[in-house]
Amino acid sequence: MIVRSVPAVTRAVAILRLLSRTRAPMGVKAISQALGLVPSTVLHILRVLVAEELVKVEAATKQYSLGPGLISLARATLEGDDFPTLVQPSLDDLSRRYDVTAIGVEVPNLAHMIVVALARSRAPVRIHVDVGSRFPALISATGRCVAAFGRHPPGEIEKRFRALQWHNAPPYETWRKEVETVRRQGFSIDRGNYIAGVTIVAVPVLNAAGVMTHTLASVGISDQLDRTTAVALAHDMQSAAQTAAGRRV
Repeated sequence: MIVRSVPAVTRAVAILRLLSRTRAPMGVKAISQALGLVPSTVLHILRVLVAEELVKVEAATKQYSLGPGLISLARATLEGDDFPTLVQPSLDDLSRRYDVTAIGVEVPNLAHMIVVALARSRAPVRIHVDVGSRFPALISATGRCVAAFGRHPPGEIEKRFRALQWHNAPPYETWRKEVETVRRQGFSIDRGNYIAGVTIVAVPVLNAAGVMTHTLASVGISDQLDRTTAVALAHDMQSAAQTAAGRRV
């Protein structure tokens, strides 16, 4: 299916994502420069977003930030998906026992994955991530699961892989062999490829047709997750994923 872009919609979404990333309010000029858009275009879009309460503006400073209307949209989205509720107890347990940040991830397409559930590590040094955070779908351990279980065209996978930014990117042919290993063993471990000094473990959550819709991922400092511990964690995550998949049938 060919999706034709609608410039006004695309720009509005880009503005919302920019405001979500920066957290601090921004003016029209700063938004325009960050996105490469004409200031007048940005202003017109912001006025519509303000009217719909998706963005709010400080009258005194003319600075824009995300508005309360997004909360109701986000709540409706989460309430319509039982996955976060199903996996949260497992994420809490994994985080507590292994001292990792445990994450439930939705993978809607090859473009990106979205964090939908989260249990933070209590370790002094930990990776910061939030519900709603977005990452490239093929990056790190989760990306290998996407390639192994997502049933996406190989040509599109290679194209998107080559555009990724890693700390220590594996060669594509090496990565493809790793994907085949993930397909056989049912889990993926990324040790320092995506982020230096960080180990990420991921397992797929499959639907009744055997296609991956979500993943569980655990993120920890590599010094605290040796190979034996990471594999044990992966096996416990597989059990949690199977439980979640069974309850969603």
